Amino acid sequence: MSNGDIFLGEVIGTAILILFGAGVVAAVLLNYSKAKDAGWVVIAFGWGFGVMAGAYTAAPLSGGQLNPAVTVGIAIDTGEWDKVPVYIAGQMVGAILGAVLCWLVYYAQFQANADEEIAQPTLGIFSTAPAIRNTVANLVTEIIATIALVLPILAFGLTKGLGVSGTAILIVSFLVVGIGLSLGGPTGYAINPARDLGPRIVHALLPIPNKGTSDWSYSWIPVVGPLIGGVLSGLIFNAAF
Repeated sequence: MSNGDIFLGEVIGTAILILFGAGVVAAVLLNYSKAKDAGWVVIAFGWGFGVMAGAYTAAPLSGGQLNPAVTVGIAIDTGEWDKVPVYIAGQMVGAILGAVLCWLVYYAQFQANADEEIAQPTLGIFSTAPAIRNTVANLVTEIIATIALVLPILAFGLTKGLGVSGTAILIVSFLVVGIGLSLGGPTGYAINPARDLGPRIVHALLPIPNKGTSDWSYSWIPVVGPLIGGVLSGLIFNAAF
């Protein structure tokens, strides 16, 4: 794969991922949305379908990694680091683009947030926040949840038929749904630095009425935690398999 193909594939795939993921959260949270209050299960499946759509779209160009933690885990496993910056750059650009697209889709609903009587913080549509703010607990949650993502992804590669048939991406999509349902309660399961940081930047910059804080004091946890989880996944995989 050329650097250009990798970058383009990761931009497109990650943009689709965030469009679906941020989109389903917007659909559930924003007033005047037809999916208002649909609940956590809907959000978990929306993110899973976002992974499926984004990864299948990006796969012919870049392999569809869409996540710096996955990229780092694979690099530790293979020892190939030369294309890691290209992957991560594409993922960040794609995450920013996807967040902007979500804002455009729900533009009318975001504008309705200008009414102080129904105003609500909007950061949760773009990025994660903990249910209970505890630095150590939040960091550990993100590390463990990311290991639950990246280690199985590395192990799936041992079953060659999954890659040949394209079934691996479908399985990973359901894995993300499972992580959301099982491990997402404490922190909102970022498990992807680009997924959290890119949209958080967009939230800070967009002219969203009554949007509230972008919570930069917490922003390092959904970046550092998943990266640590990706590193540990690669080390565990190399040691165990």
